[in-house]
Amino acid sequence: MGLNWTASRGRGATGALLPLLVVSLSACVCVCRASSSPRQQQQEEEEDSAMENIVTEKKAEESHRQDSADLLIFILLLTLTILTIWLFKHRRFRFLHETGLAMIYGLLVGVVLRYGIHVPRDISNVTLSCHVNASPATLLVQSRGKFYEYTLKGEISASEVDDVQDNEMLRKVTFDPEVFFNILLPPIIFHAGYSLKRRHFFRNMGSILAYAFLGTVFSCFVIGLLMYGCVTLMKQMGQLGGEFFFTDCLFFGAIVSATDPVTVLAIFNELQVDVDLYALLFGESVLNDAVAVVLSSSIVAYQPEGDNSHTFEVVALFNSFGMFLGIFSGSFALGVATGIVTALVTKFTKLRDFQLLETALFFLMSWSTFLLAEACGFTGVVAVLFCGITQAHYTFNNLSPESQDRTKQLFELLNFLAENFIFSYMGLTLFTFQNHIFNPMFIVGAFLAVFLGRAANIYPLSFLLNLGRRNKIRSNFQHMMMFAGLRGAMTFALSIRDTATYARQMMFSTTLLVVFFTVWFFGGGTTQMLSCQRIRVGVDSDQDNSMSVGEGPERQSTKQESAWLFRIWYNFDHNYLKPILTHSGPPLTATLPACCGPLARFLTSPQAFENECQIKDDDSDLILTDGDVNLNYGDITVSTDGTRTHAAAVADDPDRELAYGDHELVMRGTRLVLPMDDSEPPFTDPRCRL
Repeated sequence: MGLNWTASRGRGATGALLPLLVVSLSACVCVCRASSSPRQQQQEEEEDSAMENIVTEKKAEESHRQDSADLLIFILLLTLTILTIWLFKHRRFRFLHETGLAMIYGLLVGVVLRYGIHVPRDISNVTLSCHVNASPATLLVQSRGKFYEYTLKGEISASEVDDVQDNEMLRKVTFDPEVFFNILLPPIIFHAGYSLKRRHFFRNMGSILAYAFLGTVFSCFVIGLLMYGCVTLMKQMGQLGGEFFFTDCLFFGAIVSATDPVTVLAIFNELQVDVDLYALLFGESVLNDAVAVVLSSSIVAYQPEGDNSHTFEVVALFNSFGMFLGIFSGSFALGVATGIVTALVTKFTKLRDFQLLETALFFLMSWSTFLLAEACGFTGVVAVLFCGITQAHYTFNNLSPESQDRTKQLFELLNFLAENFIFSYMGLTLFTFQNHIFNPMFIVGAFLAVFLGRAANIYPLSFLLNLGRRNKIRSNFQHMMMFAGLRGAMTFALSIRDTATYARQMMFSTTLLVVFFTVWFFGGGTTQMLSCQRIRVGVDSDQDNSMSVGEGPERQSTKQESAWLFRIWYNFDHNYLKPILTHSGPPLTATLPACCGPLARFLTSPQAFENECQIKDDDSDLILTDGDVNLNYGDITVSTDGTRTHAAAVADDPDRELAYGDHELVMRGTRLVLPMDDSEPPFTDPRCRL
């Protein structure tokens, strides 16, 4: 009994001690955990941060690879385009221009990227439970004590939520619109001004200005009114899915009024088409791009007083018109001023001894004109265009022969690459752009409005211009100018710059179709149109004159046929501006009054005194006099004094073949021989013979 009691008592004591022991051990464990918790937590955070850095580095590496692949796609597109262009030139195919080829290749690659490549979706990287009431441009997200910045990429529909990775891939090949305006457009516009043939441009200056300014405004309002009627009809039929105001229609009219007949002009240059027609088309396309840019900016700036910003108000209209004049004149002045500064720097320094530095300065000053104008609130397109014209007229004469060749070749190369890049990107964008809105009724109305707007530009103005022109713009020229109203890089760049609203997205999608149609069908039908309109080819543009030999009797050219405005400008430029800005022209000591002698000697370079007896002016043959022109037509030479002589037979056949399709057209070219040409000896001042 005693033993049993002792044992049972011992078991009772042990049972009482066990709970105390468990509590003590638990307390010790808690104390140990509490003491090691900060260290362990810090260790876990370091491990998470290291893993996050590794993931970030991998994403950055993948993004770098993706960007390289995207650029490689465009490089391969350009390479393939160049090889195909060589094949077409080798086989003498003229039914499709290089820009049309670039668009076709871009379309093919766009189809592959859109429907042939799918990126696996990583659902762990997508969060669908964050709801906000607005769409801010930037989001700050806090996660575990860290802040992350997220940038808005755009809106996607509910059906595209499962294709986030594919959307990201398509965004990678969709460039920022500012890339076009700041990088790709400047060399294209500058090259247009720098390569402008001033002789033919100034001979038709009045007509070119009329087509570029009045014609573009007429076209803008005709297209805007027609599209407003189309939009109103769509609204009544319930086919309009968003807001579309009259100002939007005018904006559409402005951007599609910018012509870019690069395809037609390339064929004209290859076939040596009549220089008058070439000058009219080229001059109009160069200037009306600038007018369209300023006009579209003025329409966007139209802002009546009150809550409704789309009502008609006379004050707001005049404000927009004043802004148009202010922006255009300011951009013009800025471009000319930059060209003058470059001319003075190259004249009064010895940069010509270091050709690389000279070329680099010329390139940077020319490109900075565009950016300077945009930064000052003007239009870079207008500024860089007139900068190019000024550089060609003044600065080019101060450059060394090596730099002259380098600058011409450099901007010609940049123009070729940028233009083909844009057209390739157009084809790609048709499938990679994610906010297309194609409305059949709007598209049909846009095509009709574009053609009617072009007709309102060409035919009425040609009729009015012919009332004052001695050298009439013939009907076949007018039909060819109507046919050659292609849309291209400028229209695309203006439409893609803003695609935030429903109206702008619909305009962008329709603009792409307009560009495709005009480049492919009108550009491809240029040779057929030339033969249909019986426009002469095989004309040497370097020796041709502003006269065109029509189907009637041969015309005579007199000094009065040159534009009176140009004659005034030529005398002022030749006697004062060129001697100040270049080494050519007569010395200022001979043209300025005697009281300005010290200033004249300071501004006149030593080369001008040395070349006083050998003055050569590229524009001097613009002023024509009787007996200056001989016309060679077939085997008969027609002089402006009315005499005719038979030319000696030549070994080479003067006929030019113009092949197209299954037909072959043989046209005899007309050749004009001028007494003063670039290959002729320099003009000698009669005073130097004394």
